[in-house]
Amino acid sequence: MTMDAERPGMPPWAAERDARMKGTVQPSFSDHDMVVPDMVQTFVAYFYRHIREKNVFEILSMYETSFHKLTERYFKASPWPPVQAIAPLVDNDHVFCLLYKEMYYRHLYAKNTPSLEQRCESWDNYCALFGVILHGNVNMQLPNLWLWDMVDEFIYQFQSFCQYRGKLSTKTAEELELLKRCDQVWNVLGVLNYLQALHDKSNIDATLEKERSGEEIFSQNEGYDYNQSNVLRLLGYFGMTGLLRVHCLIGDYHGALKAIDSIDLDKPGLFTKVTPCYISSMYYVGFSYLMTHRYLDAIRIFNHILQYINRAKQYHIRSPSYEQILKKNEQLFALLAICLSLCPQPKLLDDTVHTALREKYSDKISKMSNGEESVFDELFSYACPKFITPCPPSFDDPSYNYNQEAYRLQLKCFLAEVRQLRHLPTVRSFLKLYTTISVAKLATFLEMEPVALRTILLCLKQKTRQLQWNGGPSALDGDWTSAGDIDFYINGEMIHVIDNKIQRQYGDYFCNHILKSERIMADLQKLPELL
Repeated sequence: MTMDAERPGMPPWAAERDARMKGTVQPSFSDHDMVVPDMVQTFVAYFYRHIREKNVFEILSMYETSFHKLTERYFKASPWPPVQAIAPLVDNDHVFCLLYKEMYYRHLYAKNTPSLEQRCESWDNYCALFGVILHGNVNMQLPNLWLWDMVDEFIYQFQSFCQYRGKLSTKTAEELELLKRCDQVWNVLGVLNYLQALHDKSNIDATLEKERSGEEIFSQNEGYDYNQSNVLRLLGYFGMTGLLRVHCLIGDYHGALKAIDSIDLDKPGLFTKVTPCYISSMYYVGFSYLMTHRYLDAIRIFNHILQYINRAKQYHIRSPSYEQILKKNEQLFALLAICLSLCPQPKLLDDTVHTALREKYSDKISKMSNGEESVFDELFSYACPKFITPCPPSFDDPSYNYNQEAYRLQLKCFLAEVRQLRHLPTVRSFLKLYTTISVAKLATFLEMEPVALRTILLCLKQKTRQLQWNGGPSALDGDWTSAGDIDFYINGEMIHVIDNKIQRQYGDYFCNHILKSERIMADLQKLPELL
C-alpha cells in the first residue's frame, strides 16, 4: 500500500503519556455514527486516493481549495466529522487518519475555542504523526504548503496552550486539577525536541550544503524527490523555521538566529516559495535582530520583506492567509518605524517602503525621535510576537494571571534600551550643526553638566556601534560598524564632527519620476473617454 508506514513499537514516552492520560482526558467524540454529507464523503475518498497515488497537484488543489469550500458550506461554525466517521471510507488507514485529524484540529482551533480535552487530543495526534514520520517508513508526497502549515499549526497550538494555561483565574477547580495532570502536554521541551528531531533525522543541513556547492537542486525541484518521500525532508526544513519561531517566543533571540544557520536568507530558496513561511521567517529574524540591538540588519530584513509583500499580496487576495499577510504587513511597518527611530538610517529603505512608512507612521516616528516612551510602548505591543512563558504556572495562587508575564518582561527589556537612548536624538541634532564645538559650550546648550554630557557622548558612541551582517553563511555573522548618521571624536575639550552625508541615488530618483510621469500621461489619455 502506497501510504503504509511500518509502525514502530510504542516508545516509552507514549506509554507514559497513555498511562498519565488514562482516566483524565477522554475522547471528545462519542457519536461515531454521525451522518457525513455525500460531498464530504466523496472529498475524503478522492483525497485519500490522490495521496496514495502521490498526485501532488491534486492534493494541493483539494487541500487549499476544496477543503475550504466544504468548510464554508457545511462546517462554518461546527467541527468536521470525527475521524471515526470517515475511517471506513479510507480502509481505516492509520497514516491518513492522522493527517485527517491534523486538519480537523486546525479547523477546530480556527473556528471554535477548543476544550482542554481537545487540546490534549491534538497534542497526542501530533506525537503519533511525528512519531510515525520519524520512526516509520512513510512513502508519500505532500505539498510544501501543507507541510509548512503542519509545522506552523503545531507551534500555534503550543503557543495557544501556554496562553490558555496561564489564565488560572478563569479555571474551575476541576480544570486546575486536570491541568496539573497534563504537565507534559504541549511541554516546551517536547515541542523543541520534536522540531529538532525532524531537523536532525531529515539530514537537511547536508542537503542545503550540497545546494550551496551546486551539487543539489533542492529548491529548484521545490523540495520534491519522486524516488523517495518528501515528507521528512520538508518537515526537517520547515522545522528550522519552527525552531526560529519558538526560540523567539521564549525570548532566546541568539538561539532563534542560530536555528536557521543552514538557510541562506540573502538568496531565493525553498522558504521564499512558500509565502506564509517566507513572511513568518523574515518577521521573526527581523524581530530577533531588533531585540539584539542590530538595528541595521533589522531595517534590511524589514525593508526586504515589505517590498516582497507589496509585490506578492495581489496574488493572494483569495487565499485563506490573505488577512494574516495584511496583518503581518502592518506589524512589519510598525517594527520598521521603531528601528528607524532608534537608528535613523532612511537611506537603507526602498523608495516605495519609505513613502508608505511616512504615510503610516510619520507622526509617531517624530514623537519617538523626541523620546516619547508611550509611543514605543504602543507600537511594540501591537507588533511584537505573542510571547509565552514555557514553564507551567504556580497552581498555589490561581487568582493571579500569569499570561502576560513573558510579554511584560520583554517590554521591560525593550523600554530599558529606549530609556538609554532618549537623550541621544537631541545631542545628535546639535552635533549636526557644527564641525567643531567645545564640550562646555554644547553642555550649556543642552543645559547639563559637562561630565554628564561626556557620559551621553560615550553612550552615543557605544550605541551607534553595532554588528552588521557581512554576507556570511550564518545570520549571526557580522562586522562591527558605525550605525550613526554622523560620526565624531573628542580631542581634549573639543568635539570634532564628521558628517556622514547621504549620497543621493540619482538613477533611482530619475527612474521613479519617469514612472510617475508615464502614469500621469496614461491618466490624461483616459480623460477624453471619460468626458
